[in-house]
Formats: sequence, structure tokens, C-alpha cells
Amino acid sequence: MAAVHNFNYLKPSSLDEALAALAQYGDNARVLAGGTDIALQLKEGTIAPDIVIDIKGLKELSALTHDDDGLHIGAVVSFSQIVQSEIVREHFPLLAAAAGTVGSVGIRNRATLGGNVCSAVPSLDSGPTLLVYEAVAHLKSAERERDVPLAEWFVGPKQPALRSDELLTGVTLPNPEKNAAGCYVKLGRYAGEDLAQAGVGVLALDGHEYRIAFCAVGPIPKRATSIEALLQGKELSDALLDEAKTLVPEMISPITDIRASKEYRLLMVKVMLERGLKTAMSRLNGETTTFRALWV
Repeated sequence: MAAVHNFNYLKPSSLDEALAALAQYGDNARVLAGGTDIALQLKEGTIAPDIVIDIKGLKELSALTHDDDGLHIGAVVSFSQIVQSEIVREHFPLLAAAAGTVGSVGIRNRATLGGNVCSAVPSLDSGPTLLVYEAVAHLKSAERERDVPLAEWFVGPKQPALRSDELLTGVTLPNPEKNAAGCYVKLGRYAGEDLAQAGVGVLALDGHEYRIAFCAVGPIPKRATSIEALLQGKELSDALLDEAKTLVPEMISPITDIRASKEYRLLMVKVMLERGLKTAMSRLNGETTTFRALWV
């Protein structure tokens, strides 16, 4: 099916050219990074931009590097690049595991982390991981640059903290200050190309510190701060896990849709939280060496 709306197409040769186009067109522009979302939106007519700005070929946005400040991921780095990166698997294995659950191999070859973050959909698989790693989004326009913590990025469903003249240039995941290990638990109708019915990201750090985030069970991906506070400094036990699960209804607001009922999501998030915490601690203690997502 062809696009139902005519639009101009720009493939800029530099970042400055892309930013100039955004400054000119503002709300009437859409940015194409991987195109897995925007191509469908154009075909279905849910968006009708005056111009599509294709940034996929910009070398300024293609870096995937690691240094003393953390992991730097350019806006057009694909999920397949993240999954295959030795740097990511060694230093941020939770990100590699979560990235491997996004769509199919074909989708991951094209889809970018930057585009995924800018979509800001509630079922964002990268959301929990970026939140528990306390990632920061880097934004640039023709007039300014600014950084936005991912904790402040999700304004509402499909609403990122991105101004109409701004481009997401990349994301930085700071190096954890302590030894850390994590687990991403995804609930899907089948293990493979499916949106999350629910997602739980857990990062366990030395000193019994826990970071937890959810996706697909509320309007935005978000940290479970009350559960983190309960667990802080404590060794996991069955009684403590049971207490943590009682806080889940306060942290999430699932809906019923074609993929799952809100009651099922609520029940399963409690199961996923326990599995994620236990697996993360097992990995932190060196008992489990395979870093992969858990499918429920």
C-alpha cells in the first residue's frame, strides 16, 4: 500500500543540514532513523508531514563507544549493532539482552535505539533498561543543545520530551559505580516478534541496591521507586519479595486491550518482578553467566 499523503523527502549530508530543516518545518517535519514506525504511519495516514528528514546516513550519529563516562550510542545505531557489540555485552549486558527482544532480526537490523526512544510508546522494550541504567538523552537544535535524563523523557503515551526543532543525537548510559548485573523479563504471547504485554527491567548492584522499571503496564515506562526503597540495603528473601509484590498495584496502571487483560498483566508483573530480582542477584553473584532476557 502506498503512502496516502504527499510529502517532501530530504536526506541531509550533515547534521547541520538536518537541524536547519527541523528549524524551518518544526511540527510539520518527521525524522526517519530506522523507519520501522514512520513507514507504517505514513501508509496508514496517521501522520501527514510536509517533509520527512532521513538521518540514517549521518556519520555524526552512528557512533557506539565506551569510555570512563559510560556507553555512548548514536541516534542511528541499530538494535542489531547493540546486540552484536562486544562492548555492550561486556559492560551493559542488560541492554544487549533487552535489545534482542525487539521485533525480529529484520526489524532489529533496521530499527534504531534513537527512533525507539523517540516513539515513547508504553510498550518500549528499551525503556526499562535505559531507566535502570539512568541513561541521558542528548538533544540538539540549530540554536541549542540540552540533556534530558530518561527519567524525565517520557511525558505521556507517545510523547517524548522533544521539541519540534530538536533532534535526538544519542543516548549515554553512565557506568554503574558498583558491580552490577541485570535482567529484562518480557511477557509476550510467544517468544519472538511481539510487543510486550508487560516488561520488567531489574538492575542489582553491590550493597543490595536495586533499580526496577516497568513498561507496557502504564501510560509511560517508569521506575518502581517505592519497591526500590523497600528493598534498599536488604538481602532478598521470600518474605521480602512477597512484601515487594504487594506494592506492584501502586506502581502500575495496566489496561485491557487485544493482547492482554489488566488483571492478567497485574498478576504476571508480580511473577516477573520476583523472577527478575532473583535472576539479577544470581548473575551478580556469578551463579548465572548467560545474560539474556527472560520470556514469560
